[in-house]
Amino acid sequence: MKKLHKHLIVAAVLVAGFAAAFGSFLLFSPDDRDAGGLDVQPAAEALPVRDSSHRLSEPKKSELTIVEFLDFECESCGAMYPVVEQLREEYGDRVTFVARYFPMPGHRNGELAARTAEAAARQGKFEEMYTKLFTTQKEWGESQEWKESVFRGYAKELGLDMARFDADLADPEVAGRVQDDQRDGLGLGVQGTPTFFLDGEQIAIPGSYEAFKALIDARLSD
Repeated sequence: MKKLHKHLIVAAVLVAGFAAAFGSFLLFSPDDRDAGGLDVQPAAEALPVRDSSHRLSEPKKSELTIVEFLDFECESCGAMYPVVEQLREEYGDRVTFVARYFPMPGHRNGELAARTAEAAARQGKFEEMYTKLFTTQKEWGESQEWKESVFRGYAKELGLDMARFDADLADPEVAGRVQDDQRDGLGLGVQGTPTFFLDGEQIAIPGSYEAFKALIDARLSD
């Protein structure tokens, strides 16, 4: 009964998040998908996942790979975050979960948040920053103010070397790493976030934990 209650809460969060964010998802055309005005072009040979992609789970024997192209400022991504976490908890020993950057235009701090996560990744703290950005999204998201000081505060909380963090945050290679994910996303036809791929096949966003779980179970039983 407790587990069912938890699922109902997750479903309610999803509905609320999608209702708030889906309108902005539809506003972006394929011609203006690059984030923050950057000139990001589709990859010539786009791949859903690369060796360098950030894996949130890496089972010894992976039976399925789920890739999410995400924007840390996207409310729908924030709504999906607890669902993905619950799925990771249940299937982490069988399914590889991959997070890829796809900051959307119109989000003031989306690209900065992605660079923040990548700078943390350089110190082995990608997952910790990924979690921090999503669990605090309501505190900094949908703001027209620059949130670098907020993100630096998160880096301090995670115990990062701040001199190195600041240097990495400003490093063109870190920005380029974010853009590499965007290029793959664009080349694969990603037009908004979150966008999920199961073993390389793009799927519609599942409307609930149960729907996503059923989809995974069906793939694992094939």
